[in-house]
Amino acid sequence: MAVVLTESAAKQIQKQIEKRGKGLGLKLGVKTSGCSGFAYTIDYADELQSGESVFETFGVKVVVADENLTALDGLVLDYAKEGINEAFKFNNPNVKGTCGCGESFSV
Repeated sequence: MAVVLTESAAKQIQKQIEKRGKGLGLKLGVKTSGCSGFAYTIDYADELQSGESVFETFGVKVVVADENLTALDGLVLDYAKEGINEAFKFNNPNVKGTCGCGESFSV
């Protein structure tokens, strides 16, 4: 089981944690949402809870609740700038389909 960051994503997360002034890393998960089933959740992780796994890439930690590992295993989180837009990009090999608006996915 693994979740990895691109160098660009790691730099962005580190910058946001430094700006915030505290944090262990990024907390990544999924929730039931939309017409396809799931949506990604992103938050700061301030401490490690029981039932969570930690993955580290480029010195940045990603915390995932164990119940979300099946949906997120193999995910590569990228951060990209396209024109004036910039956002995290989820490259998830488990996704079998997405809704038309791109807000939810199925595994």
